[in-house]
Amino acid sequence: MIKTLQSYGLKSDHLYAAGFVSIGLSYTSWAISRIKKGDSKSQSDRWGIFIGHWAPSFFALGNALQLAELKK
Repeated sequence: MIKTLQSYGLKSDHLYAAGFVSIGLSYTSWAISRIKKGDSKSQSDRWGIFIGHWAPSFFALGNALQLAELKK
């Protein structure tokens, strides 16, 4: 999988940035869902948690790519 990501031109910095963006999106989706009149508090929490789960995956892939970059 790491070789495939590298073949697409992705670098560890890209995936670290995606992790931080997903944290921001998690908060933003939670806040927007809280403002909407039709959504309940539990629905808002679910949206924030769903998107918040992406960050660790991006950071882990970024770490794996960084290790592969160091081996070159």
